[in-house]
Amino acid sequence: MQQITQVQRSIAYFSMEIGLNERIRTYSGGLGVLAGDTIRSAADLKVPMVAITLLYRHGYFRQGLDADGWQREEPDDWVAEDLLQEMPQRISVIIEERTVHLRSWRYEVKGIGGHTVPVYFLDADLPENSDWDRTLTHSLYGGDEHYRLCQEVILGVGGVRMLQELGHTNIRTFHMNEGHAALLTLELLDGEAKRAGRERLCEEDSEGVRKRCVFTTHTPVPAGHDKFPLELARKVLGERDDFFGLEGVLYEGNTLNMTYLALRLSRYINGVAQKHGEVSRLMFAGYTIDAITNGVHAATWVSGPFREVFDRHIPIWRKDNFSLRYALSLPREELWGAHMQSKKLLIDFVNRETDAGMDEDTLTIGFARRSAIYKRGDLLFQDTERLRKISRETGKIQVIFSGKAHPRDQGGKELIKRIFQAKQELKDDIRIAYIKDYNMALGTMMTSGVDIWLNTPEPPMEASGTSGMKASLNGVPNLSVLDGWWIEGHIEGVTGWSIGGIDGQKEEHSDRAWDASSLYDKLEQVIIPLFYGQRKQFIEVMIYSIAINGSFFNTHRMLLEYALNAYHYHTA
Repeated sequence: MQQITQVQRSIAYFSMEIGLNERIRTYSGGLGVLAGDTIRSAADLKVPMVAITLLYRHGYFRQGLDADGWQREEPDDWVAEDLLQEMPQRISVIIEERTVHLRSWRYEVKGIGGHTVPVYFLDADLPENSDWDRTLTHSLYGGDEHYRLCQEVILGVGGVRMLQELGHTNIRTFHMNEGHAALLTLELLDGEAKRAGRERLCEEDSEGVRKRCVFTTHTPVPAGHDKFPLELARKVLGERDDFFGLEGVLYEGNTLNMTYLALRLSRYINGVAQKHGEVSRLMFAGYTIDAITNGVHAATWVSGPFREVFDRHIPIWRKDNFSLRYALSLPREELWGAHMQSKKLLIDFVNRETDAGMDEDTLTIGFARRSAIYKRGDLLFQDTERLRKISRETGKIQVIFSGKAHPRDQGGKELIKRIFQAKQELKDDIRIAYIKDYNMALGTMMTSGVDIWLNTPEPPMEASGTSGMKASLNGVPNLSVLDGWWIEGHIEGVTGWSIGGIDGQKEEHSDRAWDASSLYDKLEQVIIPLFYGQRKQFIEVMIYSIAINGSFFNTHRMLLEYALNAYHYHTA
C-alpha cells in the first residue's frame, strides 16, 4: 500500500507520556506504555495517525532502593540526539505573557507492512528561552502544579501548532489520551473564531471543536485528573475571559479541570474497560461515556521463546492477533518448553541483580505495578504466618516484585518498605525479590517468566490494567481481584483465578482481610496443588490464557474499535 503522506494523516494522538522503548525515557508506566502500544498497532493496521508528546531529557526518574526498601529518585537522563531526528520547524506559545519557543524531534514507528506513524516530541530547551522555560520539557510529572500547567500548554496548544507547522493540515480527529492534553481545545477554539473573522470566542466555536475531539479517560483515582485554580490558570494562560467564560470550561466556576474540559469539548468519550465505563458514567453524570477495553501490542510483549512457537504454528499471529485463538492446538510440550526458557531468563536475571537464590522449579508469583496504595502490592503479606505455612506444607512459592512509587507519593513508598519487611520476615521459608527501576524490558521479562501473575487492586480503582494482558499473551495465568479488564477476561479455572469471589459480591466484602483470605485459599487449595500435582491441567490454563485472552486483549482489536466507534475511519 502506498505510504500515507503528512497531508493525508487525519488522526492526531496526544499523550503526556509515550513508551516506545526503554531507551526513550518518556514514560512512567501504564498510560505511556499503552500509548506506545496504540501507536504500534496504528502502524501495523495502516491507521493514518500522527502522535504528539513532550521530550523529557531527564526522563521520569531512576529508582534506587535502600536496604530497608526506601525509594530514592535520580534523574534518568538520555540523549535525544542518539535516537530521534530534530525537525527544522519552530513554533512558539505564550506562557505568562512570555514567548516560549519550541522545536520537535521525530521518531518513526514502523508497522508490519512498512507503514509508519510519526511521533513528535516537543522540546523547549532552546537558547532563546529563559533558563526556567528551557526546563519545561525536562521532567515527566515533575515540579508543582504551576510547572505541570505550563507543560500542558506546551502539549495542547503547542502540539496543535507544531502539527500545522509540520504540514499535518488534514487532521480531522484529535484524540486526547487522558486530560493532560485538554488545552488543545483552546487552540482549536481560537482557530474556529479566527475562521469566523472574530478575535474572541463564542459558544458556537465549541460545537466546531467538539466535532473534532475524542477523549479517553483512564482512571477513577483523583490524582489522575488535573485541576488548577482559576488564579493560576489566568496567570499562565492570560486573562482569556472569552475562554473561561464559555459554558462548562470552568468547573464550579473557579477551577480549570482538565477532565471536564475534555468531556465538555469531545464528540466521543470512553473509559478503558467495561466496568470503568460504568464507573465513569457515575463519576461524570450527564456525559455519554462509552467503553473500549485496553489491550497490549502482542508482537512487542510476547517473549522470544513464545514468538518462535507462535511463528511455527500460527504464522499470521503478528498481523492477525485474533488468530491466537488457534493456540488451543499448540503442542503442550513446546508451550511448556517456551515457558521454561522464559522463566530461566527471568530467574537468572533476578539472581544476578538481587542474589535471591531463586530456582526454576519453584512456583513463581509476579507482581509489577506502580506502587500506589490502592494497588495493594503488600496484600499477599496480610497474614505472613498463613503464607509461611502454605509454602512449607502445600508447596513452595517464591515471589518477584517490581514497581516505582511517584516521588511525592509517601504512601506508595511506605508500601515498598512493607514488602521489604515481609521479605526479611519470611526469608527462611519464601524467597522474595524486589527488582528496582521497573521499565519495559523488565516488564517483558517478568510477564513472560513468572508462573502466576498477581494483581490485587481495591475495586473499583483499577480502571483497566494491562500487565495481566501481557502475562496472558505469554501463557501466564492471572490470579486477580475482579476489577478492570479481569472482569472481562476471567473464566474461573480456565483463564486464571479470581480473588474475592464473583463480581457483585465484592462490594459487600471489600475489606482487606477478606481479600487476603481469598487469595490464600486459591493458592493453598487450587493453584499450588495444580502446579505441582497436575501439571497437564495447569498447562491447559496457560493455553486458554493465550487463546481466549491473548487473542482479544490486544491493541489491534482495541484500535479497530476506536476506528469504528471514535475515529469514524475504516482501516485498510
